Amino acid sequence: MKIVVIGGSGLIGSKVVNKLREAGHEVVAASPASGVNTITGDGLDAAMAGTQVVLDVANSPSFEDKAVLEFFQTSGRNLLAAESKAGVKHHVALSVVGTDRLSESGYFRAKIAQEALIRDSGIPYTIVHSTQFFEFLGSIAQSGADGDSVHLSPAFVQPIASDDVAAAVADYTLGQPRNGVVEIAGPERVRLSDLVARYLKATNDKRTVVPDVHARYFGAELKDDTLVPGPNPRIGALDFEAWFALPKAPR
Repeated sequence: MKIVVIGGSGLIGSKVVNKLREAGHEVVAASPASGVNTITGDGLDAAMAGTQVVLDVANSPSFEDKAVLEFFQTSGRNLLAAESKAGVKHHVALSVVGTDRLSESGYFRAKIAQEALIRDSGIPYTIVHSTQFFEFLGSIAQSGADGDSVHLSPAFVQPIASDDVAAAVADYTLGQPRNGVVEIAGPERVRLSDLVARYLKATNDKRTVVPDVHARYFGAELKDDTLVPGPNPRIGALDFEAWFALPKAPR
């Protein structure tokens, strides 16, 4: 089966590409560097020729409100139009648990717009909502940094390792379209401020985490249930300690 992975050179995309190739599929790791640009449309028609499944794990290079909305709307329209023309049978997209509860955030308004385009495209689809990746804990900490302290929401999260994300996304890519949303999450539910405090301690970072219910996450205040999955998500294998023990985990 021919599968095109948009964002195939990124953190998740590269892992999924390897898994799909190991399973014997013809996989195109599509990105501007490989001549496939979903913003300009360059290379899309050629990449889609003979393709059965498209997986979109690309992210915007800018999180500024206007730029991120333009990215996901333009990319989504161009990609879905090329898929429709080529007769693609399944569109899979990676998104975020809680997207529909985060419309206060410009980034998540853009993800909401992306998901609406997918649902309205007429192409059978699966939208995979993932919780936060362990790999992003450093940047989450930095987003709340204020001198020697880090102000973060104490809302619950259920973080997941990128290896578990890739495994789940690969399975959904090879499965039947769900024409809806599926959720994936890590095995441990923990408060965001507590988790980042554990991360900073593990990386010998002396900054202090200050729980702050008004601290914003991508521009939005969080409630306890904003970033956690509903019932029956697919659960990854790695908790924080198991992930941090991996040789490739940041130190």
